[in-house]
Amino acid sequence: MSSLVAFAIGEKYDVGNGFHVIAAHTDSPCLKLKPKSASVKSGYLMVNVQIYGGGLWHTWFDRDLSVAGRVILKTNDGSFVQKLVKVRRPLLRIPTLAIHLDRTVNKDGFKPDLETHLVPLLSTRLDDLHPDSKEKTTSSSKLHHHPKLLEVLSEELNCAVDDILSIELNICDTQPSCLGGVNNEFIFSGRLDNLASSFCALRSLIDSSQTSEDLSTEDAIRMVALFDNEEVGSNSIQGAGAPTMFQAMRRITSCLARQYVGEDVIERSIRRSFLVSADMAHGVHPNFKDKHEEHHRPEMQKGLVIKHNANQRYATSGITSFLFKEIAKIHDLPTQDFVVRNDMGCGSTIGPILATGVGIRTVDCGIPQLSMHSVREICGREDVDIAFKHFKAFYRTFSSIDRKLVID
Repeated sequence: MSSLVAFAIGEKYDVGNGFHVIAAHTDSPCLKLKPKSASVKSGYLMVNVQIYGGGLWHTWFDRDLSVAGRVILKTNDGSFVQKLVKVRRPLLRIPTLAIHLDRTVNKDGFKPDLETHLVPLLSTRLDDLHPDSKEKTTSSSKLHHHPKLLEVLSEELNCAVDDILSIELNICDTQPSCLGGVNNEFIFSGRLDNLASSFCALRSLIDSSQTSEDLSTEDAIRMVALFDNEEVGSNSIQGAGAPTMFQAMRRITSCLARQYVGEDVIERSIRRSFLVSADMAHGVHPNFKDKHEEHHRPEMQKGLVIKHNANQRYATSGITSFLFKEIAKIHDLPTQDFVVRNDMGCGSTIGPILATGVGIRTVDCGIPQLSMHSVREICGREDVDIAFKHFKAFYRTFSSIDRKLVID
């Protein structure tokens, strides 16, 4: 499973009290190896890939790329084991076509064919390394993937090539994250959408629940829920469309009650709960500011962006927005608002999926960023710290703020 649920129980919790949840997704647009990835073109060993999500695929050209994912190995006792692997050195590259062979590219635009042009190059062809090799083998991995790639994986995993039974690999950029800008005020990195939110959520839960004093006055359960496959709709066993979070709530409540919990108890608990859906937000681009609605142009270094959409593409309501802003006001933290232009389509998040699937009050928010879905993204260094502080304040003070709200 590539989803995660973590929680901390308040010392004053009673069965039927609520859950205070921060949820985020962990996946990003990328390239994934096809089940049969090995191919040969014009004397080069190529790795066939399929696209995952809606990436800015032109940014993957001329990057130093490698592979990461999971591998199924056989063991000496005949059982199977899954291992995670990441090759840190550059293995692959998708070269662009020289301008001398594509004279109109700057005028007409770079429009690669995603099936034939977006194919990483692994190596020059060697007779004993390509799929047509005369070597006989019964391993499907060897038949379907370049043997040299399998050798690299075996070195990383310290196993024999014949022990590799199956692979599930993503293509990844090898350049590490770094600070940038004159004052080191930016973070340049891949996969900020949405690992930055996931990090802030998990770090805030840990830091707000380290000691018994942190939970001594808490009457709710603090929770983090991280999901996969948001970039492709969340409809998977590890996505937000699965009942993972609801089942976790039920199991936790049942365990603490030490008996089977009926529908009325879990429903009452959910009605008292609150969800912060954290997903990166679109900061205003200085070269394309007209892509934002005039009065809702989130800027970097100015706090979390609360997302609104009248057509429920975001789950924020007037009440949930107020409560989340009140937390920020008490702790002197800035916030911003975002709505999409009326003449543009609006993206969505796991917020509406969880709000409708579980029936929980929800606010959608995110750290503003640029270059979303590029292989290399950018966000503000200060905004990550603000998001962490806002999330930690949510865990520590939401119960007291929520008690003050009276709905007529």
